[in-house]
This record gives sequence, structure tokens and C-alpha cells, in this order.
Amino acid sequence: MLATLNQQARPRKFPGTSFVLKMAVQGLAIDTDSVKVPRIDELYELDPYLKDHDREIRRRYGCLKQMLEKIESDHGGLDSFSQSYKEWGLHRSPDGGIICKEWLPAAKAVYLKGDFNDWKPDEHAFTDAGYGQWVLKLPPKGDGSSPIAHKSIVKLSIVTQDGSTIERVLPRCRYTYQDPDTKLFQSVFWDPPAEEKYRSVNPRPGKNEGRSLRIYKAHVGIASWEGKVSSYDHFTDHVLPRIKKQGYNAVQLMAIMEHAFYASFGYQVTSFFAPSSRYGTPEELKRLIDTAHGMGMRVFLDVVHSHAAKNVLDGLNQLDGSGACYFHDGGRGLHSLWDSRLFDYNSWEVLRFLVSNLRYWLDEYLFDGFRFDGVTSMIYHHHGIGTGFSGGYHEYFGLGVDTESLTYLTLANYMIHKTVPEAITIAEDVSGMPALCLPPDMGGIGFDYRLAMAIPDKWIKLLKEFKDDDWNMGDIVWTLINRRHGERTVCYAESHDQALVGDKTLAFWLMDAEMYTNMSCLSHHTPVIDRGIALHKMIRLLTHGLGGEAWLNFIGNEFGHPEWLDFPRPGNGDSYHYARRQWNVLDDDNLRYKFLNRFDAAMNNLDDRYGWLASPQAHVSAKHEDNKVIAFERARLLFLFNFHPTKSYTGYRVGVHLPGKYKIILDSDAEDFGGHKRLDHSTEFFTKADPWDDRQNHIEVYLPSRVAVVFARQEEIDSTAK
Repeated sequence: MLATLNQQARPRKFPGTSFVLKMAVQGLAIDTDSVKVPRIDELYELDPYLKDHDREIRRRYGCLKQMLEKIESDHGGLDSFSQSYKEWGLHRSPDGGIICKEWLPAAKAVYLKGDFNDWKPDEHAFTDAGYGQWVLKLPPKGDGSSPIAHKSIVKLSIVTQDGSTIERVLPRCRYTYQDPDTKLFQSVFWDPPAEEKYRSVNPRPGKNEGRSLRIYKAHVGIASWEGKVSSYDHFTDHVLPRIKKQGYNAVQLMAIMEHAFYASFGYQVTSFFAPSSRYGTPEELKRLIDTAHGMGMRVFLDVVHSHAAKNVLDGLNQLDGSGACYFHDGGRGLHSLWDSRLFDYNSWEVLRFLVSNLRYWLDEYLFDGFRFDGVTSMIYHHHGIGTGFSGGYHEYFGLGVDTESLTYLTLANYMIHKTVPEAITIAEDVSGMPALCLPPDMGGIGFDYRLAMAIPDKWIKLLKEFKDDDWNMGDIVWTLINRRHGERTVCYAESHDQALVGDKTLAFWLMDAEMYTNMSCLSHHTPVIDRGIALHKMIRLLTHGLGGEAWLNFIGNEFGHPEWLDFPRPGNGDSYHYARRQWNVLDDDNLRYKFLNRFDAAMNNLDDRYGWLASPQAHVSAKHEDNKVIAFERARLLFLFNFHPTKSYTGYRVGVHLPGKYKIILDSDAEDFGGHKRLDHSTEFFTKADPWDDRQNHIEVYLPSRVAVVFARQEEIDSTAK
């Protein structure tokens, strides 16, 4: 069944003009019988059921091949096409003058105005270059300097089809300025002199196949304990060292692409090529990334190509006076749930804009990859609204799939990995689309990882709706292991959405009001705090060990950040009190937050040593409902969890595959982690050759209630010793 719209087979006439929009891909014209997917047999070895959809898989690959051939023949090749950010937008030309090139297909005339010409509206006119393209060239000043100074505010003045004149920001501006009076963001010409440009000195960290990926997701603006918008420089100097110390090897930065609405978390983008000016300058962001590279950490950009803010005066919406331009016109160009605009992914100029946007962040800032937001919304015509996914393959290969956006994502991944082979891309997809995280030459979409979005939902559901005695071990395990074989997953115990006002983090669900009164080390454990600290560690370790091939943590969750996250808005008196991270409670040695933080670091550092995230999926040997015990082996380690609220077990028998002497290498009940130190770490556990739980050997251990323990054989301890 072809996943396409009937519209895809014919060109689209641009609203209000004679301009005909050429389609990037003619999906219905693909001769699937002639399409050869180089490694398709490997795909069917991973999942034989996909062979039932062979024609559609070949057609999708044919769409990518067709697009790449057209880019090669008509647009100078993929390298040139993806680097079009160097040609489009506002730039200083080699002779010191200015050149500006924009795509405004519904415009009748275009002018540039700003500080440089005292805002004269029609003094500097663009030339109509055809196909909706407009070009302006300005000579250098008499002394050879640029006619537009660095940091000048500039705007487009556009005459629309009905003869009216509108003002718009430049869609490819590289810096913005928020007017303190109107609160609108203005486009700024960013062209610093050579001595002010930041020069990176540290190379990108290598991809290091086989090495675990541990991601620290952060928002620069909330990264200070002070009630204000924090800065790139503060993050570089004060937060990066914390992240490195915790054992993370990657940083995912949210809300970098400029967004007029601060409380949108950066997901309502208004200027796609401009790093947010709230936090500082582009050069300061470059220093942040370079410093992270010097620490051996990769930096990923949270990229939003699934939609754009509806802002007109400081965004892309109605850029040329029409309802289209970079977006679909009419209902298809509107996201009803997000109240935002949807891109036309089958337009060559939209593809040029988006693909070059990715290349720009790779080249100019040296980002190491991207987390693509809203992938589920992109790849289905229904955008996932009011739709549940059963896992039936008809949902992934039927008419509900949007071929145009799927082809764009495949092209984007292909370009990213061709440009920076060590780059990593992550898809935010809840649907479970098969082959999403496999290479295009296998018939996949090309992502490296997808987010395990069901896991945080499961933990919150358990904490909200079930008593501890009623937790179902089998259901928990199934949620953690239910992922596509051969496709890597990023697991996480809680999402940033849960930190927002109206919901709660894991720590807040567990300890709630007692976080204000009973987190002092000078007072005795209350039952609430005791349970909360124990389960916080167990939930995170179980997810870390069983839930995926990479780990993700949102800033502050590693130490059980108190309270919620609430951006300034009229409803809270425009307060920044909750739009911050309270590092002060972590740094106070008299508070128990330090125990959760230490456990997080120990967990990450242990994975760095033994590499379970980079290992094949675990073998689960026990999920005992009455005892509330889960046991599994991964990376030659034994993980053991006792979720029972009251029962401890002496001489508890646990099956293991490998014989030998085992020792404790991580204990959530250790004193350093705020536990009751009920386990003796000097104990040696020798296997017995009696099968247990379908394993050839077993050991017998003491397993206290609400404790997680990791064991390693002496051989592994010795071989991984540094």
C-alpha cells in the first residue's frame, strides 16, 4: 500500500501567483521493481515480517534515490546543496560589500532596510532572479568596509500580491535582538571582526563504536541557581564541569534555536539559524561546544524541523504575505494541537532551507549531532493526534504515512552522516516505525537511536496509580525491553515534561512535601524519605541497565531536584523563581540530595567501565511477582533488584550463566548513597553448578528490601581495572 497523498503526483501552483512549485519527489512515479536496496537482505534477517512490505520499502528508498539524483543534476550535488547557507541569507561578499538572497515566491517587490540606511523603506531594492528568488548586492564603502555594520538591525520590506507592504525578519538571520519595548525579535547582521570570532581548538570526540552513550539533556537558560535567564558562559564555566564529573559523555542542548516564547522550551522556533540571544552571543555558544569537546563530551542540538511558530512579525509565518512559502497552504500547513505551521517537505526551497540549516549547525558550531523533535508528528498525516499505535505493520506502511516528510528525514540523516560520519541522530518517535534507526541502504530512515518514550510514562503511572505491593515485575520488565531488535534506543526514567508545573519529577512524586522539611542529614529518615531515596536509585538503575542502548538524564534529575519547573508568565507574576536549577541544595553537604547525585555518578562511571549500554540486550532470568525481585545479566554483570517494600531475603538463589567468584560492585544501599549499608562488600559469592531459572549456575545472596545490587565476576573486575 503506497504511503502518499494524491497531491504528490502533480506540481503545485503557488497561491496568488503564476509561479509553479516543482516537486522534489514524485513518489507515485517510482518503479519499485527496478529499485535495488543494497542491504535489504540484512533488514529482512533482522525482521522477516518486513518482507511483506517489500514494495513499499523499495519505493521509499527509490524516493531518496530520486531526490539525490535531482540534487546532483540540478543543484550542484549534495555538498553544495547542504552548504547553501553560505549563499542564501545576508552575507559580506569577498570585496567587502553585501549580498542578500531570499526565497519569497509570493512577493511583488522586496527591499532591505535597517540601521545602515536610516530605515529608508525602498532605497535598496532586490532583483527578481526568477523562481521566487530575490537577490540584493551592495558595494563596499569607499574605504572598503561593509555597508552594513556588525550588529546592525535589518529587515525585509516586502510588497505583497495585493500591493500592501509588510515588514519581516530575515529568515536566515544568524542573530536576533529582542526589542525591549515591543518585545519582538529583530534580525541582526552578525559579522564580527576576525579578532572577535571564536576559534575552536578541540577536535570533535570520535564516535567510538562500542562505547556507551550517556546524554545529559540541558536548558542553558535555567542552568543557574539564580532567578534569571542564565548564559552560555555560565553553562560553560559552571555546568559542564558538573556534567563531566557525573560521568556523562554527551550534552543535549534544548532551546538553542531562537524562539520568541521562552516558555515554549524552545519548541516554537522563530529563527532557525540564530542561536538564542537570551543566553549570549554565537561566539559564546561556540566556546561552550569547544569546551565540551575538550572534556571529551559530544554536544547534540535539539533541532525542531517538525513545525515552526506561527509568529508573523518575528518568525517564518506569512513571510511573503501568503499562507504558504515554506509551509503547506491551508489546513495541511497547520498543526491543530501545537498551533504551529507545518513545512512543505516536497518543495526544493524548503528542503534547501532545512538541509542547509542542519549543515550550518554542524559546520559553524561543530555540533556532533541532533535530537529531532516531533518525528511522529512528521511522518504521519494524522501527526499522532488522537491515534494509538498497536504495533500492527499496516500502521507503518499504509496511507497514513507522509512520504514527503519521511523522505526528508532520510535525506537529512544521509547528509549528516556523509558530512560528519561520527555524528549521531536521535528520533523522538512514539510510534515504533520499523527501520527508523537503520541506515538508508538497508531500507531504513537513517537515525542512530530513537527515544524510549514509553518508559517514563510507565514509571509515573506506577507512582501515581499503584501501591508498591501492586507493582507488576513482569509488566515493568516488558516495558523496558519492548524495543525493536537491531535498532538502538535511548532510555530515560523521566522526561523534561514531567518537571513542568502541573506534573512532578520522580523525586517529587516519591517524596513530595517532605522534600522541603526532611532532606536534612541531621534528622532521621522518615518512611517517605527512606522510600523515596531508595526507589529513586532503583528506578534509575533498572532503566539504565535494562531499558536501552543509551541513557538520557534531564538537568537536575540526577540529584532529585526539588520543586517543579515553571517559566515566567503572567500567571506567576513573570517570576524566574522556578525557572532555575537549585545547585545550592546539592552543594549543601547537610542535605540528602548529594546521595542521589553520587549514585548517579557511580552508575554512569560503572557503565563507562563495563559498557552495558553498548552491549547486547540483557537476559532476564527472574521477574518474581510475589518476591518483587528482578534479575538479569548484561555485559557479563548480574543486576539484582528487590522492590518489595518490607521483605528481605537471606540465601536468595539467583541463576547466572558464567561460573566463578562474584563480588558486589554497586550497591544502592551503601552509606555513600544514603542507604542503610546492610550488605558486606567484602563478601565473595561462589557459583554452584546447579541450574536455576534456566541458567547453568547460581549464587546465593542476601537481598534486603528496596535494594539494587550489581555483581561482577572477579575476572571482569580484574580485566577492567584502570
